Amino acid sequence: MLSYFFEELGRVFILTKSLFIIFIKSIIEQRFIRIKRPFFTPTTHRIISHLVDVGVNTLPILFIVSSFFGMVLGYLGYNQFKRIEMEVYTGALVGASMLTEVGPVIVAVLVAGRIGAKAASTISSMKTTQQIDALETLAVNPLEYLVLPRLIATAIMMPILGIFADIIGIIGGYIVGVVMFDIKSGLYITKMIDFLKVSDLTSGLIKTIFFGIIIIIVSCYKGFRAKEGAIGVGEATTSAVVVSIATVLVFDYFLTVILF
Repeated sequence: MLSYFFEELGRVFILTKSLFIIFIKSIIEQRFIRIKRPFFTPTTHRIISHLVDVGVNTLPILFIVSSFFGMVLGYLGYNQFKRIEMEVYTGALVGASMLTEVGPVIVAVLVAGRIGAKAASTISSMKTTQQIDALETLAVNPLEYLVLPRLIATAIMMPILGIFADIIGIIGGYIVGVVMFDIKSGLYITKMIDFLKVSDLTSGLIKTIFFGIIIIIVSCYKGFRAKEGAIGVGEATTSAVVVSIATVLVFDYFLTVILF
């Protein structure tokens, strides 16, 4: 079991190294934006397509989940602080929780469920139908064609989604604290601003970038390693989501220790 784990870890490391080399080569060969002829390349078009998929298409569910998470934090925070007559700090609790931990993790879970699952199912289906072999026959590198645009787009969109999650969650907490429990609006906002630091926001956004990279690498790896047939595609998709979320939560601890 332990040897299997290290074998898998080694393969993921090799995939990551290959992606890094391809990324550097792509920059040198101007495959994203040609400097002498400034128009978009096919790689850039694929990145933009994934940007829309990761960002725009994730926003509706992100709004719902973040708002209710913020409301839960506001409700629990108010009832806990009320015991010691410090309920005016409910906003500070909601803000700090959303910026440093809850916001980044919500975004990571949603992106793993939507984008990670989609990447794993697409790549595993292409492997089953031998489309990846066809790409290699045409001298197209599957990592550069299938993985790199997803990786770049997700790394770009994750902090943006993180900002939306933070704002919506804080608004949800505000509705509970001010509207439902009648904390004075000015006091609620003042205590929250006094408590928060800029580093809380930046550290949370840095987390989202790492989470996005982890999700895409793990999901694409599971896609490439999928077994033949519909069962293999299903197993790869399920495994991609589970392993991505588990890996994100493990790295979340280490990133928290490093960044805070």
